[in-house]
Amino acid sequence: MISRELAVALRETGLIWHPASGDRFALDLPDEIELEAEADIFTVSEMTIEARTTPSGTDLAFNGTTEWALDAVQLSEAVWLPREDQLRELLRGTFRTLQRLPDAFVVEIEITGERMRFEHPEPAEAYGRALLALLRRAR
Repeated sequence: MISRELAVALRETGLIWHPASGDRFALDLPDEIELEAEADIFTVSEMTIEARTTPSGTDLAFNGTTEWALDAVQLSEAVWLPREDQLRELLRGTFRTLQRLPDAFVVEIEITGERMRFEHPEPAEAYGRALLALLRRAR
């Protein structure tokens, strides 16, 4: 799983999330709200947390006893933590290779003829860093 910091950087660089069952996310509430739940990781699931379209956008509704302190949060109050396969899919045609080294993984992408490498002990984090570079180039 990617770090919260990388997830926030991806969101701030323009990554758009369309919640689907199985997606993981963390809460990102205003600073004046101190909530221990910000450290928790939640999973979208029709049984417990579902994405609902409302006139103001998309809400993540906490059903039943999933989180007693929350009924729903707006999508803007959540940080998507994409899985490795989702990150690879988002790289689309720029993705070239994933290589395992003795103590890390290297993701290689190609953007307009330039090859770029991103190394990290966790493959998802390497994919995420590659996607961040791609999004920054697209801006």
